[in-house]
Amino acid sequence: MRDHYAASQFRTEAWNMLRQSTDVLRHVHDRAQDVSAMVDETQWVLGLLSQIERYWAFPGPAVCEDLTARLENEHYETLARRAARATRQLVSHAYRQRDLAAAGGDDYEEGELPPHEWAAGSQERHYFEVLVVDDIDEEEKLRFREELLAVQTDDDEMVYDLVVVPTFEDAVIAVLFNHNIQACVLRYRFPVQTDVIPGLKHYLGLVDPAVRSRAESDPSGALAAAIQALRPELDLFKVTDETLGSVSASRTRLFRRVFYRQEDYLELHLSIMKGIHERFDAPFFEALKEYSLKPTGVFHALPISRGKSISKSHWIKDMGRFYGQNIFLAETSSTTGGLDSLLQPTGPLKRAQERAAKAFGSRHTFFVTNGTSTANKIVTQGLVRPGDLVMLSHDCHKSHPYALVLAGAEPVYLDAYPLHEYQMFGGVPLKEIRQRLVNLKRAGKLDRVRMLLLTNSTFDGVVYDPERVMREVLAIKPDMIFLWDEAWFAFARATPTYRRRTAMAAAERLREEFRSDAYRERYEEWRRDFDRLDAQDPATWLDRPLLPDPDAVRLRVYATHSTHKTLTSLRQGSMIHVFDQDFEKDAKGPFHEAYMTHTSTSPNYQILASLDVGRRQLEMEGYEFVRSSVGLAMMIRKQIVDHPLLRKYFRLLRSGEMIPEEFRPSGVERFYDPEAGFTRIERHWALDEFALDPTRVTVHVGATGMTGDQFRKLLIERYDIQINKTSRNTVLFMLNIGSSRGSATYLLDVLMQIAEEIEERRAEESELDRERGENRVQALVGELPPLPRFSHFHAVFGSDPAEGTREGDMRRAFFLAYATGNLEYLPLDGSVVNAMEAGRQVVSAAFVTPYPPGFPILVPGQVVTPDILEYLKAVDVKEIHGFDAVSGLKVFTEALLEKAASTATVLNPSERDRV
Repeated sequence: MRDHYAASQFRTEAWNMLRQSTDVLRHVHDRAQDVSAMVDETQWVLGLLSQIERYWAFPGPAVCEDLTARLENEHYETLARRAARATRQLVSHAYRQRDLAAAGGDDYEEGELPPHEWAAGSQERHYFEVLVVDDIDEEEKLRFREELLAVQTDDDEMVYDLVVVPTFEDAVIAVLFNHNIQACVLRYRFPVQTDVIPGLKHYLGLVDPAVRSRAESDPSGALAAAIQALRPELDLFKVTDETLGSVSASRTRLFRRVFYRQEDYLELHLSIMKGIHERFDAPFFEALKEYSLKPTGVFHALPISRGKSISKSHWIKDMGRFYGQNIFLAETSSTTGGLDSLLQPTGPLKRAQERAAKAFGSRHTFFVTNGTSTANKIVTQGLVRPGDLVMLSHDCHKSHPYALVLAGAEPVYLDAYPLHEYQMFGGVPLKEIRQRLVNLKRAGKLDRVRMLLLTNSTFDGVVYDPERVMREVLAIKPDMIFLWDEAWFAFARATPTYRRRTAMAAAERLREEFRSDAYRERYEEWRRDFDRLDAQDPATWLDRPLLPDPDAVRLRVYATHSTHKTLTSLRQGSMIHVFDQDFEKDAKGPFHEAYMTHTSTSPNYQILASLDVGRRQLEMEGYEFVRSSVGLAMMIRKQIVDHPLLRKYFRLLRSGEMIPEEFRPSGVERFYDPEAGFTRIERHWALDEFALDPTRVTVHVGATGMTGDQFRKLLIERYDIQINKTSRNTVLFMLNIGSSRGSATYLLDVLMQIAEEIEERRAEESELDRERGENRVQALVGELPPLPRFSHFHAVFGSDPAEGTREGDMRRAFFLAYATGNLEYLPLDGSVVNAMEAGRQVVSAAFVTPYPPGFPILVPGQVVTPDILEYLKAVDVKEIHGFDAVSGLKVFTEALLEKAASTATVLNPSERDRV
């Protein structure tokens, strides 16, 4: 299993191994040759699969037993056919349409697999599996399965089969290994420990030790808590023989329903189906489908509604043929007739948002149809006020500084750690955040600090630990509002390792922690030690862990998701998730005003329906798809590292290169090593200040002699491979839930073809061409411009640099640039350098954003420094927003700055406004 990161991928490979070995065994036997070696190999593979398949309904233990019997009885021809069919059904997912009630045994048609015949009409029904945890014998397992299958009917829209395991540990492995499981039935008492193959033991390490310690005394309660933490979307049911009065509510609150003693199979079946239907239901999507079937007469806006303006056209019918009929039948401006209003939802949209809130672990969720840029502006404008200070990373998405301009808040830019060699930034270290807060506290400005805004994860896959960040920040500023820009992290809710670093999951854990008696005792002990220190000494706040006061702290956490980026949604489909203890009291009114400000009165219903369905997919198969994307990413990493020609020209950036050692106490350097195999990411993600998302595969392409942007263009223009993020010498390949093994293989084939062409070209080039090529490589590997950090605001717009707080009135600078008389343009041909060398402070009057890297390297009111200028001159991209290549940089005139300085010497915002 060392060659496979994902156990599910190894399982598929093991069945392919069985198919191949049984096929060879059959041919060897037909040629009357010695079969002992192949029998041993087939027996070994079957033994391994028997250990694996006990956690699955198909092929499952029954098929493994049947194949083992064929092997022992030397029925090699039948064995090969049945192994091949089982493998085909598994790989193609055809097993989902099998007839679960078909008779088993030896009386079926030769070549068929018992009990998996095809069911009439079953192709249209959704299939899932139910985990039953009970220490029962094979006869009881068979009876229990037969009873539950008997109450399923042909009218059911979904069908399910059972997986029965005997112990706590088996159940944990099953829910993490088997993505088909959608519900769990915990019956009576059961043992804790099990024997398992080494390749599956890592699943047990994901269980909270505190939960695991309760398993001996309360196995069902501990298992319910473990499953709820690992896969919270699953429905849990309990069957107990305890008396009604002896079961406390606290022990059953995690269960959807508790059954006492009786074996009421119909009620259990109906309860299971109800839970699945509730998650499957997409209220707005269903309402829109129903609306589209109505024969509606339109005497309102939107001529394209019902496709009328297209069907009667002589010139645009091709649009109708391209998109099909349904999209136009569902296109309407109506908010009645079974539909709803996004601005004030009361029907299916309201229910859809409530379902999304439950799925993502928030208290409120709001759909946004014009992207996360707008979602960020809504949150910022709804929560911050003119003059407030907002702490944010200097390399954040441009929507954030624009939002601060609209709200009138002042940014306090934070420095992310640089990766000079790769021309990108990582995350903002916690020590940097604490240092800025201490500076603001010392300057008497802490009361003005309103929000901390961080990007989680970054475009390049650097992921914060929100729980750690919020705990430490709340110890200094207990009412801080957190906005986590999770534009690239919506998928993270699907798996337990990713989920713990999401804003909503962290907020929930902190809420539970701060409410506990154990935390209060811990805090009081910490406080006694802290009070003996010098509160004025910065080291008191910077060099030791901090704990917030549970009586003073308020959890006010917001996250914005670009659902369309990493989950299923049409372009611009986004969500805002809220976990704010003061939302109803302080934020609801202003937030809704901001939502009204930025939300169209004519939102796109197709985007809203796709958000609804995307939530359904997250709950029903997000776990499966995200695990698959991680497995594909690991496969790509392995292939690049293992192949000598690929790794010659394409250097995979490891976690040790993307995250400095000081932020990685786990010591995890890489996810794959040719000698040691794969390293599990769980330790890295649990311990380190920053973690690297393995689905972001960053490749250094400097050895090819091409810049990242040149390589991107080569991929799209010649090979039809789309990527977005590049740096001067790297490209980013992102795996998502839509990625397939075929697309990953194609990417590797293309990289190999490019490497071979470079190798062939370099073998035939002249000495001069070789020297030029080496110079190009050196320019991409060693001669790199400095990364542009935020400098500071000019004194007219900013604070005293000696205070170390670095805030600035960016809004004032932004609107001063509206008057053309305040501006001039300085070309990069030497005019800017000459002005700076003459002692002038050159001040930007615009947001200047090169693509890549895609964040503003200059903002209105910021002083241009030599490093920023050098980077701007060296960056070799054609797209630089806010910069005119002919005219040059847009800057404020010296006359304006002198006049502003003489008339507004006081930096207090209210005083400045009066001036």
